[in-house]
Amino acid sequence: MAKEVRNIRRQVLPHGLTVITERMEHIRSASIGIWLETGSRDEDPHWNGISHFIEHMVFKGTKHRSAEEIARQVDSIGGNMDAFTAKECICFNVKVLDEHIPVALEILCDLVLHPVFDAQDITRERGVILEEIKMDEDNPDYLVHEIFTQSFWKDHPLGKPILGTKETVKRFERQSVLDAYAHRFAPGNIIVAAAGNLDHDRFVELVAKHFEHIKPAKNGFHSAEPKIVPRIVLRNKKALEQVQLCIGVPSHPIAHEKRHASYILNTLLGGGMSSRLFQNIRERQGLAYSIYSDLNPYRDTGCLAVYAGTSLASAAKVVQSVISEFRTLKTTPVPEDELRRSKDQLKGGLMLSLESSSARMSNLARQKMYFDRFYDLDELIEKIEAVTADDLHSLANQFFRTELVAVTALGNLNGLKVSRDQLAC
Repeated sequence: MAKEVRNIRRQVLPHGLTVITERMEHIRSASIGIWLETGSRDEDPHWNGISHFIEHMVFKGTKHRSAEEIARQVDSIGGNMDAFTAKECICFNVKVLDEHIPVALEILCDLVLHPVFDAQDITRERGVILEEIKMDEDNPDYLVHEIFTQSFWKDHPLGKPILGTKETVKRFERQSVLDAYAHRFAPGNIIVAAAGNLDHDRFVELVAKHFEHIKPAKNGFHSAEPKIVPRIVLRNKKALEQVQLCIGVPSHPIAHEKRHASYILNTLLGGGMSSRLFQNIRERQGLAYSIYSDLNPYRDTGCLAVYAGTSLASAAKVVQSVISEFRTLKTTPVPEDELRRSKDQLKGGLMLSLESSSARMSNLARQKMYFDRFYDLDELIEKIEAVTADDLHSLANQFFRTELVAVTALGNLNGLKVSRDQLAC
């Protein structure tokens, strides 16, 4: 396979804002993202959900455009504009044909730099977000993860919902939104990333022009490392047909040196149709339609969690089967052919995930945030290839310990019991 050299350049502007571009000459699109290195974990509990609220509000109108004009202008260049809030970042992004880069960047910067936060819009948007919260609470898969997260990082902002709660969202008024916005949008906290058919110097010039009036500031976000509380939480919700299960253990932070072994461990445990959980619990035993495992790493902590939806009659059996997979990974070395398959699956997924300009754009921003350097594919593949069965064995013994297993069960539980003894691995 030919080596792929990524054409990445970065520049820090005088007031601290970082611009990163990756040139992809073989495509006709470009994706631009304005990233804030702060998310819901940096919120005061009283204002939980305000980052996500601000992300919604900037689309409601700026000093130069109404909400409708924003939508119309993006549509008129065939662009795709979006935004999201996560626990550790907020991102506003747009994808367009390369010829529309200047216009798209101008609209995006206008949203982020000149929102008006109209009081009536704020009242209306509170209603929209309260509906969004209700919609999520009606989704059992989402809800079980949310309850799990809240007890896993109990009493820490990382455990709080990104959307906030009905109580906190009702508090949002114009002044609190303005304060939170002013606090977050400091140039030392902003990354502008772009990937696609673009010219780095020209792009930096455009960004510098839009951001020239911003005063240098650092805002020192970075909440303390959360303590992990591995509890067993059984939550009754009579209306549900299925019992939703989340079974998780603490794992490494995002930039940990052993992260590549964690990815492989997660892949062979529950990352796809050939994984042990899928093959054993769905295919052999027929106990669940949906079962998978997920790695959620953050700046200073992480969680490896297994999700399953099953019947009340099978719930205890599913817990037992998951725990027995944990145990097997601790006692029995992973066979060479399975290790090979997991590595290839992970490598394939990585390569496919970097095909689009939008994926590369977010990859640039995340690498800057967490590693402050850029890895090319060959380097990642080398790291994945270097992982041995011994590495997985010692990682499993570190992660899967009886006292560290947290469980959340949600549904019509009707006397379901889960004790620490049942989690012995």
